[in-house]
Amino acid sequence: MRSYKVDIEVFERMPVARAVLAQSIPAIVAQLIVLLYNWADTFFLARLNKPELVAAATIVLPLYLMLTAIGNLPGVGGGSQFANHLGKHDYTGAQRVASITFWMGMILALVCCLSFPLYSDMLLSLIGANERTLAPAQEYAFWVITIGGIPVIMNLVLANLVRAEGMALQASIGISAGGILNCLLDPLLMLPSMGNMGIVGAGIATAVSNMVSVLWLIVVIWRRRKTGVLTFAPQLLRYTRHYIQYMLTVVAVAALTHFVAQYNTEATAALGIVKRLDYLPLYFTIGLSQGILPLLAYNHSSGNVARRNHVFKCGCIISFGFAMLCFTVFEIWAYQLAMLFTQESLTVSYIVPFLRIQVVAMPFMAVCYPSITLFQAMERSREALICSILRKGVVDIPLLIVMNALWPLFGCMWVQPIVDFTSMLVAFYFASKIRASLVS
Repeated sequence: MRSYKVDIEVFERMPVARAVLAQSIPAIVAQLIVLLYNWADTFFLARLNKPELVAAATIVLPLYLMLTAIGNLPGVGGGSQFANHLGKHDYTGAQRVASITFWMGMILALVCCLSFPLYSDMLLSLIGANERTLAPAQEYAFWVITIGGIPVIMNLVLANLVRAEGMALQASIGISAGGILNCLLDPLLMLPSMGNMGIVGAGIATAVSNMVSVLWLIVVIWRRRKTGVLTFAPQLLRYTRHYIQYMLTVVAVAALTHFVAQYNTEATAALGIVKRLDYLPLYFTIGLSQGILPLLAYNHSSGNVARRNHVFKCGCIISFGFAMLCFTVFEIWAYQLAMLFTQESLTVSYIVPFLRIQVVAMPFMAVCYPSITLFQAMERSREALICSILRKGVVDIPLLIVMNALWPLFGCMWVQPIVDFTSMLVAFYFASKIRASLVS
């Protein structure tokens, strides 16, 4: 019988706070480096003093986020199920989940990215592209979506599986290496004094960095093929019907961009810069949630409820503390942060109020995300799905219409704080119901 080598120290015996940090710090660092190269794209585009380029990248952003949502369909769900099977020492079941997760991700990636050129004009115009931004948005999207989209999706799929087997550091090294490479390539390809490729250079840098990350993760899995549980054997796909998970549809950013794009190019560019800044606590919380997901799922399946709850509380404290730090800094130094990206006065005049409104959502999001992760780990897919959809896609779109009518442009910025607060309250309600049912 084959002997599997699974590191259970972090899952079962390591002190909770140390285990949370061991799993979460690499994931958080990786997420922050991903954010850093998003900042780098925006920073160097802004240096070209062409607001339409920043606006074009902002218009493509929702489509890029859609790729991450597609990657999280098999990635987050599969990683959670994989860790659940490890907690039960069901290695055969874990292998089935790994194979299904990989091939589902590959099929989704091929379908979405190869079909994108057929609908690119329609999608970009729907989000808000106009005569000034459509051409650069098409150039950027070609490299980021059509060429680079498959690596984006598979990056998420593979990183979640590698992390779920207890190799958080190895998963994060791959993502971080790609991010650092992106930051190095941006000025080399984009700036007039160097490659002079403008927004095309930004797209190439992003595509190449994600390809490098995927290659690293494949090498990590290949080197552990004799002792690790991860496998992508196609014959295991016959078990797909037992493990299909749900997908989170990211439409809110696209809707917000569409509304803002109705005003002017500078407002769209400002939204792009604000979202990059706003992503600092979001990516931190996503990284932390990715890190604690295997710990939550493993201990839930193994029946160690006390350790599972301790992990969740520790994660919430860290996430909320960082969100409050960002909230304070962004409220006080909004103008200075805006000036780091651009000195164009009209764009800055939009960035400052946009940022001060958006950051109100940070503390609510910092609690909501770990709660959704807990529901996923406990196989409470209904509760996780409801909270996720409330955050993005159901409440915010009609609310955008109402708020934009009541307070043109700036009302749109208040939508995210409102929906995050609502989602947090619903998450608290579900958690109390689950706790009461377990007690009774």
